[in-house]
Amino acid sequence: MKVLVTGAAGFIGYHVCERLLARGDTIIGVDNLDTSGDVTLKATRLSRLKAAPNFGFHRMDIRDVKACRELFDGAKPERVVHLAARVGVRALPSEAPDYAETNVSGFLQVLELCRLAKVEHLVFASSSSVYGAGTPVPFAESSPADHPLSLYAATKRADELMAHVYSHQYGLPVTGLRLFTVYGPWGRPDMAPMLFLRAMLEGRSIVLNGEGRMQRDFTYVDDVVEALVRLLDKPPAGAPPYRVLNVGRGTPVTMARFVDLLEEQLGTKAWVELRSAQPGELPVTCADVTALERETGFRPSVPLEEGLARLVAWYRGTEG
Repeated sequence: MKVLVTGAAGFIGYHVCERLLARGDTIIGVDNLDTSGDVTLKATRLSRLKAAPNFGFHRMDIRDVKACRELFDGAKPERVVHLAARVGVRALPSEAPDYAETNVSGFLQVLELCRLAKVEHLVFASSSSVYGAGTPVPFAESSPADHPLSLYAATKRADELMAHVYSHQYGLPVTGLRLFTVYGPWGRPDMAPMLFLRAMLEGRSIVLNGEGRMQRDFTYVDDVVEALVRLLDKPPAGAPPYRVLNVGRGTPVTMARFVDLLEEQLGTKAWVELRSAQPGELPVTCADVTALERETGFRPSVPLEEGLARLVAWYRGTEG
């Protein structure tokens, strides 16, 4: 299978590419290597992927209409995994145009190119943040998602709605994944697992918003990749051929408990600064994965304790 993966040098994109390469797929990786994340980490992930003979890389921005059209015309991907995005719920006002251009306009271009190329299946990353205020716990896909608390959440909800239109009008098979706090080796340095881990090992303080009482549904990256690949191989068969599914563990923990578990794994004490919750942050996230299990026969299963142990072992192995 020939699969185009956008955001290939990103955290989840890297793991998805590794999995697809290992089973023999040909991967067309796309990433603009923007500076909104850790550029060195992206370069290291990318260098590992480039070692595979069936991996080809194109440095480009998904907003570049000409370059993307030429790539689709030349590569002729059979399936597309779209993970490129501006991420984070705390976008500054000055960053708003970039979020809208990348996450909305960029995704619209991906949809259009998939339509023109008659792609067999497009899988894209949405977010648990689309559920917004007042959603009953656990979050079910049938719950309304029309009160986002952040610009990022609003862009991801817009992506879901645009994808539905393309599926309905043009018969494009599309699956959106509402991801719940993904963590693991090669993870994003701006997210709590890596951010806290590094700070604790370096003797720096960490900040817990919401006085540590906020709850998050941490999902190990291998579970996310397993769900994504199973779904990629099984395009939706409905009319329209469209679905949005939660991918999470369904077992949220408080951030205070998360720090306790990280202390146990690292064998060190955290210096904690408690603050009030920030705008755009949900008090709790919790996935109902009934639909995912029904579609794939799989549900994320790696316990947080085990996932953190793997993360710490990886970090110590790579950082010395």
